[in-house]
Amino acid sequence: MSRNLKVRDLTLRDGQQSLFATRMKQESIDKLLPLYKDAGFYAMEVWGGAVPDSVMRYLGEDPWVRLKSISDAMGGVSKLTALSRGRNLFGYVPYPTSVLSGFYKEAIKNGLNIMRIFDALNDLDNVKESIQLINEMGGIPDGAVCYTVDPKDEAPAPQKQGFFARLFGKKEEPVVHEKIFTDDYFVNKAKQMEAYGAKIITLKDMAGLVNPMRAASLISKLKAAVKVPVDFHTHCTPGYGLASVLMAMMNGVDIIDTNIWYFGGGSAAPAIELVYLFAKRLDINVEVNMEAVGKIRKELKGVRTALADFDLHKGNFPIDFDPLTDKLPAEIDALFDKAIAAGKAGDEEALLDACHAIEKYFNFPKPNLLVKEAEVPGGMYSNMVAQLKQLNAEDVLDDAMRLIPKVRRDAGLVPLVTPTSQIVGSQAVSLAIDRKKGNADYTNKSNQFISLIKGEYGKTPVAITPEFRAQITGSPTERPFDVSAYKMPENATLAEFGGCKLAANEQEYLLLQLLPSVANGFLKKRREAEYKASAPAEAKVEEKAAVSADAPITGPVERAPMGGKIIEVKVKAGAQVKKGQLLLVYEAMKMENEVTASKDGVVKRVFVAVDDVVGTDAPLVEFEG
Repeated sequence: MSRNLKVRDLTLRDGQQSLFATRMKQESIDKLLPLYKDAGFYAMEVWGGAVPDSVMRYLGEDPWVRLKSISDAMGGVSKLTALSRGRNLFGYVPYPTSVLSGFYKEAIKNGLNIMRIFDALNDLDNVKESIQLINEMGGIPDGAVCYTVDPKDEAPAPQKQGFFARLFGKKEEPVVHEKIFTDDYFVNKAKQMEAYGAKIITLKDMAGLVNPMRAASLISKLKAAVKVPVDFHTHCTPGYGLASVLMAMMNGVDIIDTNIWYFGGGSAAPAIELVYLFAKRLDINVEVNMEAVGKIRKELKGVRTALADFDLHKGNFPIDFDPLTDKLPAEIDALFDKAIAAGKAGDEEALLDACHAIEKYFNFPKPNLLVKEAEVPGGMYSNMVAQLKQLNAEDVLDDAMRLIPKVRRDAGLVPLVTPTSQIVGSQAVSLAIDRKKGNADYTNKSNQFISLIKGEYGKTPVAITPEFRAQITGSPTERPFDVSAYKMPENATLAEFGGCKLAANEQEYLLLQLLPSVANGFLKKRREAEYKASAPAEAKVEEKAAVSADAPITGPVERAPMGGKIIEVKVKAGAQVKKGQLLLVYEAMKMENEVTASKDGVVKRVFVAVDDVVGTDAPLVEFEG
C-alpha cells in the first residue's frame, strides 16, 4: 500500500544560502511565487538562517518585506517556515523573553507558520521557552536536534626511541575518547523537545555527516520514540546526502527537506527530482505537483546564472532533466534499483557507489573531501569562500578548513550550525592568519568566540577545560550569560537627517535588537534616502570628511589583523592610552573583533571611521614616535 511523503522545499532559503551565500534578490523570488503556489509543497523554508542578516547586509533589502510578500503571494497554500536559533534568534547573543516574544509575534503576524527551533549547542534550556511561545501564539514549533559527530580518535605523537627501548619499552596506546554523540544522545534530545511542546521533530544534519546506515538507525529510533512527525534535513557536501535521504525514506520518515534541481546537490540538500525517482520505486507518493516543480526548475536555471559571482560550483550545472518526461539510459535507470537493493541489504559501500554514480551522470558536484574531513556545513563553507574573497584572503581557506576540527575540540565539541559555525569558522580563519604571521594560536579572538568559551551561549556538549577558558577569557571560571543584563539598543536620533529616529517602527527596532551592527547601517541608508527624497533640492546631507593619510607614517602603528568593516572607534588624536586599552571594534566574517593598544602611548592619527572597510594589515591607529 502506498504511503505519503511530505516535502519541505528549501530552495528560497537554505538552498541559496548553501550554494550562493544568500544573494538571491527579492525580484527573483517574486517571479517564482506564482509557480510555487501551483506546486503545493507541504512547507517552504523562506526565512531565518542567514536571510535577515544577508538581505540587509548585501542586498539592501528589508527582511520583513521578504516574509510578508511571500506570505501574501502564497495565500496559505504551503506553510511558510523559518529557522531560528532559540534564545539567540537570528543574532549572536542570548536575548531576554521580551525580545523573543516580540519577534515571534511579529513573524507570525507577517505570515510565518512553522518556526524550526534549534540550539547550536543542543542545550535545550535555550529552546524550551521558544517552543512554548510559538505554541501560545498559534504557530507550529519544529524542534530541531543538531546532528554532529565525535572527532576522530587521536593517535599518540611519534617518539624517537633507541633499539632496546623499541624492543622492550612500553608501547603507547592510541587515545580513545568517550563517544558523546550516540543514537541515544539524539533520541533523548528529541523526546525532551516533544515534551516541551514541539509539534515536529527534525534531525538537522547541517554538515551532511549522517551516513546512510546512521540515517536508517536514527530515523527508525526517532519514529519509535516520538509521536509527532519526523523530518530529515541533510546536505550533500561530503557525499552522503542522497543515499541518506533514501535510507530515511525507507525507514519511515514523514517529511524530507529538498531543493529544486539547479539549487540542489553539492553543498545543498538533495534535489527533489532524484527523491521523486526513488519514491516511485518505493511506492511512496510525494505530495507535490511535479509539473509545477518543472516550471520552477526552468526559471531557476536563469536565476542561478545571474548568481554566477557567488556560485560555489561555477560551470557545473546539472544537466537539463525532467523526471516526468525524460527517459534515462538503461544503465542509469538500473542504478536507482541497485541503490535501493543495497540499502535493504545494509551494504553502505554499494549504496554510496550507486548514488554517486547517479549524481555523476546528472553532473551534480562530486563529494567535497576537504569539507568532509573538516566536518563543516555547506552554508558555512560557502560563506567562508564568499567572505574571504571580499577580504582578498582566499589563500588561507585551505589552512582554515584544516584548523576547524581543532577549534571545535578546543571549544567543547560544539556542533557546527549558526552561530557556532560562523564563530568557529571565523576563529579558524584568524588562527590560520595567526600562524601565517608567526603569531601564537588564538592571538586574535572574536568577541563571540570569547563569549562562547565563557559559557554565555550555554552548556557545550563537553566541558571546556579551565586552562583553555583562562587562555581565551582571562578566567578559568564559567560565566553564563545573564539575560537580565541585556540592554536594549539605543534608537538614536539622526540630526543629519532632519532629527528622525534610526528605527521608524517596531519591525525596524526588532532588526536593531537582533542584528545591531548590520541593521544600523541598513537603517541609516534608508533614513538618508527618505531624507534626500523629502528635503528641498538645495538641502544636502553632510558628507563624512575623509581622514587625511597624506603625511608619511613615522610612529608605531596598530594594523588590522584581518580585513573588515569598522563599527566602533574608541579613541581620537591626542588621546593618552594604556597597553591593552580598546582602540576600535571591527567586523570580519560577521564576527566582532577588538583592536587594543600593544603598549602605552599617545594617539597621533586615527586612519579610519565608522563604516569604513579596511583590508588585512591596513593601518588603523598611529602613535607618537
